[in-house]
Amino acid sequence: METVVVIVGAGPAGLSTSVCLNQQSIPNVILEKEDIYASLWKKRAYDRLKLHLAKEFCELPFMPHDRDVPTFMPKDLFVNYLDTYVARFNINPRYNRTVKFSTFDESNNKWRVEAENTVTGETEVYWSEFLVVATGENGEGNIPLVEGIDTFPGEIVHSSVYKSGRDFKGKNVLVVGGGNSGMEISFDLCNFGANSAVLSRTPRHVLTKELVRFGMSLLKYVSVTMVDTMVMTISRLVYGDLSKYGLFRPKQGPFATKLYTGKAPVIDVGTVQKIRDGEIQVINCGIGSIKGKTLTFENGLKQDFDAIVFATGYKSSVCNWLENYEFVMKKDGFPKNPMPKHWKGENNLYCTGFSRKGIAGAAEDAMSVADDIKSILATIK
Repeated sequence: METVVVIVGAGPAGLSTSVCLNQQSIPNVILEKEDIYASLWKKRAYDRLKLHLAKEFCELPFMPHDRDVPTFMPKDLFVNYLDTYVARFNINPRYNRTVKFSTFDESNNKWRVEAENTVTGETEVYWSEFLVVATGENGEGNIPLVEGIDTFPGEIVHSSVYKSGRDFKGKNVLVVGGGNSGMEISFDLCNFGANSAVLSRTPRHVLTKELVRFGMSLLKYVSVTMVDTMVMTISRLVYGDLSKYGLFRPKQGPFATKLYTGKAPVIDVGTVQKIRDGEIQVINCGIGSIKGKTLTFENGLKQDFDAIVFATGYKSSVCNWLENYEFVMKKDGFPKNPMPKHWKGENNLYCTGFSRKGIAGAAEDAMSVADDIKSILATIK
């Protein structure tokens, strides 16, 4: 099959890109390995999840949220928004298409994309002038290799498949990772009667969701340094010194850290108070080894657990199937070019949803990519 643009991935980034291209009357095809769009939201999000960012930072192109939508949306409401988006703009991804290989054919200056139809088992070949990688930052769940992990008799899950603490009541559960997912999952476990501990080695800022909204709104008008100064001052007044509870702040401000490293501040959902009350344990060093139920940490501490939840992020899978990834990506599967042109590669290769700016970043990428493709096609004509 031949088309102008092939988009790989039907998450918010891929859906946005297709809509922006359609607005320019540019033919495109979305290939999605799952049997549904936005599978991360529909299949891999835990039950209590709410969007940590205000609704104005969680909109897709050409469809703002209604006024009556709450400022901080629960997962189900955002999924409904995605359903409406797909229906309104008549987006029709090709599901159950796992891209196995893609390469740039210099003989005709086109992209050749091979996808397995996992329903029929057939290999389908797509040719396009442009290729957009929209698989996003959350590709494959990353579970680190730990000595003896295969001897652990309890349940080991990645945060992407965690749903609720309901099944962990009365169990000793370690959550590995002190980011937003790890902190919220440890809170959820505690609420369901589990004895939860969170392993947090990296210093992180802890902010309220209202403070994050305040900071993001200010960034439109003043420098990141000024915003960080104000936000950190307010955060200290709200939380005081959290180091005595095992929570340490980075020297760099929260928004500068997000901008330059991609690491977001922890948006507190109530976890901090449970840590203060001694209901959630904080461990500040890595796991040295596992022997049965006993985990030995790098500081020599030994402790038994019944289950482990790895909230250790994701790794990009782009380089596994994209032969010429170096046109737009580094070896780690993230853009090689600095912002704001991170989305543009060589030989008409693009990426959307890799800016580490969430839904808003994916929407911005999609509009930039569509505009760029439109300008290139205009010069050809």
